[in-house]
Amino acid sequence: MQIIDGKKIRDKILAKIKKEVTSLSFKPIFCDVLVGDDRVSMQYVRMKKQNAEKIGILFHNANFSASIKTQDLIEEIKILNKIPNMCGIIVQLPLPKTLDYKAVMDAIDPRLDVDCLGTVAGDKFYKGEVNFGFPTALACMTLLNSLNLNSNPLTSLRTRKIVVLGQGELVGKPVTALLKFRGLNPTIITRKTPARDAYGISVTDGENKKEIIKQADVIISGIGKGKYITGDMIKKGAIIIDAGTSESGESSSNTRTNVVGDVDFESVKDMASFLSPVPGGVGPVTIAMLFNNVLNVAKNISKSS
Repeated sequence: MQIIDGKKIRDKILAKIKKEVTSLSFKPIFCDVLVGDDRVSMQYVRMKKQNAEKIGILFHNANFSASIKTQDLIEEIKILNKIPNMCGIIVQLPLPKTLDYKAVMDAIDPRLDVDCLGTVAGDKFYKGEVNFGFPTALACMTLLNSLNLNSNPLTSLRTRKIVVLGQGELVGKPVTALLKFRGLNPTIITRKTPARDAYGISVTDGENKKEIIKQADVIISGIGKGKYITGDMIKKGAIIIDAGTSESGESSSNTRTNVVGDVDFESVKDMASFLSPVPGGVGPVTIAMLFNNVLNVAKNISKSS
């Protein structure tokens, strides 16, 4: 089995972004809104800040108390929208349960919504009307692209049976859309069973789930169910893009939480041909695709100025 090295792919993408950022007539600004003082959330914000600064993108700090009211946070985001050269705003998740998630996300200017979590930006993505999209879904496709399967007609994705596990907002649903944009027809496996999804693709549930997974040449999973996929569930030579994350074990202020993916690594290593590991696979590339979105916004601003 060959490991798909997400860190290596991330570094190549970030190097390209850095080169393009230096050619802009202005310094793009990125903001990751942090509400509260959750240790893990703060760590993610710091990581994005470090990556932004490495590639020449300015990071704007926007930290608010967990007690902030929804309307007050909306007003703060509206102020961020108006900052000159702002090229991307995201809100670090999860938000405190006291806040209206949808209202907060919809407060971000759709032109700056580089996570695509607001209603307008999300709708435009699914209609193919924007040149950026959901970072994690884009990361999954980037990892697939890195295998150069389409360079050979015999290994082309068009000849492969593709299965997507889950239809979550961040991975499953947008990955399905990206595959459809390429003219591919993945089989979707979910807990719920609508007859067809928004794209007219058959959605499967029930006892034949394992049989369908067993037949898959390519599996993209984002269900967040730790070590769900085992070696006996997949066919020999399957390609697996693992976008799921789950906490495993205990953590404290002095220890890091162990994160595992949807795939049981030890179990599948003798069966899969390629696997994106967790951590080190989809995660690092997601960061790269986020900043690629920021770059695309910056290019749009540059063209219109």
